[in-house]
Amino acid sequence: MCRNPLLLLLVLLTASTAAAEHEEESAEHEEESAEHEEESAEHEEEAPSMLEGSSRISLQTGWRYTPNTRFYDGYYSQEKNLNLERSGGAIGGPLLGATFAYSPLEWLELGIDLFATYERMQLTGKPGLNAMTLGALVGLRFQKRLEIGPAGLVPSVGVLIGPVFAASYFDGRRSVETAPRTIGGTVGATLHLSEEWGITFEYRQILAKGEAEKIGVYDAVGNWFSVGMTYQFPSKPDRPMERLF
Repeated sequence: MCRNPLLLLLVLLTASTAAAEHEEESAEHEEESAEHEEESAEHEEEAPSMLEGSSRISLQTGWRYTPNTRFYDGYYSQEKNLNLERSGGAIGGPLLGATFAYSPLEWLELGIDLFATYERMQLTGKPGLNAMTLGALVGLRFQKRLEIGPAGLVPSVGVLIGPVFAASYFDGRRSVETAPRTIGGTVGATLHLSEEWGITFEYRQILAKGEAEKIGVYDAVGNWFSVGMTYQFPSKPDRPMERLF
């Protein structure tokens, strides 16, 4: 037994202080480890952006329609046609479209929109009028990914601008060709069935004029209703396919 009480008290005090400091350091270390694990878990739980850095190809088909009321009224208001019975009017025609797009940001998409349309119009006293329109437009779309459906829903709204080529001809006659610039709007959505594949629905309103021989101008595009398939190239480099851009 130690004969010096003061020395014994000093030894006990030093030992207890060292033990307390050791326990405090251990607690701080455990707290830092827990915070690090929590941050790692949050980082792992954060899903990578699905749209930013991705690209897509969409192929669509559908129907284009514009009433062309002024065009028909102009023809039947001509003096030599006043007594003619009016035909049934415009019924529209089929369309084909392809979109090649890239998303530099999660909410923004830039693309090239190619399309072709055909319509056959009938005017009393005239052969059938064939109207074809080709276009190559630049598309700017604002988009948002929603957690709806099997793999998400991406609605979008945007503008289209660029040149079109419109050609019309009556059966057996020469064609009249014009190449105006056009502007239009688009509203659509892609329902993703998987990470890559989706179904795209789109409505467009495109302003473009064509010209018919000795009659006048007509609306070459108008309203557009289409549906098609989309393949999306994901932005992650370890996916099966590399990015399109």
